[in-house]
Amino acid sequence: MKQSNDALRLLGAYDSLLGRGRMEWSASRDFERQIGAGGQGAVFLSHRSGSAGFQLPVALKLFSPEPYESRDAYRREMQRITGVASTVAHIQHDNLVDVHNVWEVDGISLMEMEWVDGYDLRCLLTPDSLQQIQQRATRRRWTRLNEHIVTAGGTQPRVKPALAIAIIRACLAGLSALHRNGIVHNDLKPSNIMLKRSGSVKLIDIGSALSLDDVPEEIPCTPEYAAPEVLEGESASPQTDLASLGYILLEVLSGTHPFGGMRYARLLTAKKGILDELPRYLPPEEFAYSDLLIPLLRRLVNPDPSCRFSTADEARLSEEGVLAIEQELVKSDLSSTYEKDIRDWMLEVDADTSQSLPQDEMETTIPRPALES
Repeated sequence: MKQSNDALRLLGAYDSLLGRGRMEWSASRDFERQIGAGGQGAVFLSHRSGSAGFQLPVALKLFSPEPYESRDAYRREMQRITGVASTVAHIQHDNLVDVHNVWEVDGISLMEMEWVDGYDLRCLLTPDSLQQIQQRATRRRWTRLNEHIVTAGGTQPRVKPALAIAIIRACLAGLSALHRNGIVHNDLKPSNIMLKRSGSVKLIDIGSALSLDDVPEEIPCTPEYAAPEVLEGESASPQTDLASLGYILLEVLSGTHPFGGMRYARLLTAKKGILDELPRYLPPEEFAYSDLLIPLLRRLVNPDPSCRFSTADEARLSEEGVLAIEQELVKSDLSSTYEKDIRDWMLEVDADTSQSLPQDEMETTIPRPALES
């Protein structure tokens, strides 16, 4: 077939690109809507644009220099975060947010990540969210939601045990992938656990994550969800992530915020004495689950890190782990088809909920080696 001059020129451009072995193009990102805020900076919804109208939604996190005493201190911390982000980008696990790139613009670092189509647990576990669902759901769907998915708790909605365990299992799978690669998430909290419309669960926001090979002198954390040893100034570890996840499980099961609003001294005392308090957090109507849940919670939130599960995989797969609990639930016909339950939950959430996300739990920085009272 004889080609036109235009086709020949196009073929020449193709051959030229092949010969160069690289491509270059400019990129820009619009800040379409703010979707998060916290101690490290702000997160925006944006889009990656291509030719012929192609668009991919992405999340952009801008790291604020405000917490740093100098430009050099900011730059050093951004270099450390970039190294962690590069490791996470290579993991590509279904229960971890995908990291696309890190840039520097006018000295400010930006991280581009996967935009997760869904809602975070902090947004979902608010009285307003549950009230909106009740107002829009049919009586039949509202009854099913209360019996199998989410219902009113002490001060906020609580997740039914079978679904709560399924969510924690997905989080443990994501943590396991991080820990195998020497990364500690270091900021597990409800706002960093996303439930997707598709029914899956993702851990997001690795801005506070650290490599065990490069632990910073000052460790950012969210005190309400930090392990007691972190509050005392010790280094973060895989066991500190497990403690944080245990506190989240306690919160979603009970419908209360066990450590909300506490100052350091009281917070530390409460976390060190948590084992004696566990039974009172489980609602009486879920009594049948207590014998299954208490051993799991004890191995997650034990104030002594050496008494916690040794790994996230052990927390998933051991006789006191979540898999054993799920197997018992199956035998009792109480198990959760969790992906369907999450999809049903997402369908009932008002579309406007994501427009007014609550302020993220604020981080603070814990210096090592010790925290003074």
